[in-house]
Amino acid sequence: MRILSLGIIAFVIAACSPNDGSKTPEPEFTRNPPTVGKEYVFAVHPLHNPVRMFEIYGPLMDYLNRNIRDAAFRLEASRNYQAFEKKLFERQVDFALPNPYQTLLSLEHGYHVIAKMGDDYKFTGVILVRRDSGITKVSDLKGKKVSYPASSALAAAMMPQYYLQTHGLNVNHDIENLYVGSQESSIMNVYLGNVAAGVTWPLPWEAFQKEHPDKASELKVKWETEPLINNSVVARDDVPEQIAKRVAELLDALHTSDEGKAILARMPLSRFELADDRRYQVVKTFLRKFEKNVRALDKQQ
Repeated sequence: MRILSLGIIAFVIAACSPNDGSKTPEPEFTRNPPTVGKEYVFAVHPLHNPVRMFEIYGPLMDYLNRNIRDAAFRLEASRNYQAFEKKLFERQVDFALPNPYQTLLSLEHGYHVIAKMGDDYKFTGVILVRRDSGITKVSDLKGKKVSYPASSALAAAMMPQYYLQTHGLNVNHDIENLYVGSQESSIMNVYLGNVAAGVTWPLPWEAFQKEHPDKASELKVKWETEPLINNSVVARDDVPEQIAKRVAELLDALHTSDEGKAILARMPLSRFELADDRRYQVVKTFLRKFEKNVRALDKQQ
């Protein structure tokens, strides 16, 4: 059965162009920023399809634009994890919200951590199955397909693969791993019965339950991993220090105002908090265990 990739579908709908051989542009979704001041591009890793990404993070860009003088912030979406990571590796964006694994990679390309998402307890991997699947134990997945957004998704691929590997399943031989491009795609492939299980993490799963309650009611979280550290906010090393500092301060204070709480509720998240590169050393510890027990890391640099 053909595997559904909603991230690709969303991109085609949002950014289709005539088939004239020209390069397909990256999807960009933002309200027009102020015309005064330098423009800073803020990229968010593919937590959602590009249209949904704009709905969630567009208000945050508006907030930054209103509260930082002489600067304009533009939200940029990416068609998939690989496209987002390429932007980091080539230093194409000024600010980014990468997952913890991508955070470590970004540090090698001149970015530094200025803040992070709070709610670390929510940074887990969840493995979904259909309620009528009959799957009761990890070994029931043998010989079946499992979907993930991307091989470099930490909570939604690496952490669940480590969980399965350490609970009696040989991830590289016992199952077929399918990387389908987005969190929504991974969830929808379970709903449609294209895969026996699909991996995501709590934030996209919570959003899916709110937006598609009928579909979500046919799915259930069968297993959940231990938590790690949540996603970071990074700034490129040539962004003026005062601009990066102001962005970090505004993010850190979001939870203290009604407007900020409304922005956070879209994600959904209780708060951002200040952070630096050192906070993400814990991810290196996990990655060493992952490479030793599961598979080599897929660095597309």
